[in-house]
Amino acid sequence: MTYDMKAETISITGHGGDPVEAYLAQPLGAGPYGGVVVIHHMPGYDEGTKEITRRFAAKGYIALMPNLYWREAPGAAPDDAAAAARAQGGVPDERLVGDVQGAADHIQSRPGANGKVGTIGYCSGGRQSFLAACSLPLDAAVACYPGMVVKPPPPAFALNVGPIIHLAKDLRCPLLGLFGEEDQNPSPQDVAVMDKELAQHGKNYEFHSYPGAGHAFFSVDRTAYRPEAAVDGWHRVEAFFGRYLAS
Repeated sequence: MTYDMKAETISITGHGGDPVEAYLAQPLGAGPYGGVVVIHHMPGYDEGTKEITRRFAAKGYIALMPNLYWREAPGAAPDDAAAAARAQGGVPDERLVGDVQGAADHIQSRPGANGKVGTIGYCSGGRQSFLAACSLPLDAAVACYPGMVVKPPPPAFALNVGPIIHLAKDLRCPLLGLFGEEDQNPSPQDVAVMDKELAQHGKNYEFHSYPGAGHAFFSVDRTAYRPEAAVDGWHRVEAFFGRYLAS
């Protein structure tokens, strides 16, 4: 089923009470609807991730993407904002968790919200979705090729963040992980480490890895796009959120 929806730019209250720009897409009608916090990738708050946010609204979710780089570069183009954020070491983990909490709180305040909220993120956003799922009382989380969970960032990234695999023991909700077997960040070896840690702690999770796919296989406007992996991945995301977030 596809829902009519509306989308708009709003302001939410993020970490530390800061006002943060965010992109909201919501189905038309009374609901009730589950909620999805969309965590953008390292290139930033861009049109591709806004399209993902609208897609969730069309599938019957209140979807909200906070602009994680708003403080560094309010109103800047996505590439410039991403560069400004990287120059300052990236988004601090504590701030990320606070912004996701603010986004979840805003979703739950919307008319038609059913009280359930999940997260989804891609690349660095996949790491941040994992981080949020280990830090907040979410109902579900999806991590798409989440780099830097097991290993530190490559030197070229110049990010002031570290591995967070030690948080696996704290996972607070079901987790879906989607990976490319040709990826190197996370590599298949990194995925195996994540798998082992989550299994060791008895967590509710499922992983799927796609042969012939590398990093960013969901990105339709990049050469990394792999249609078969992306289509199957979308089916799995929709089924997963339908299980844990739908009314």
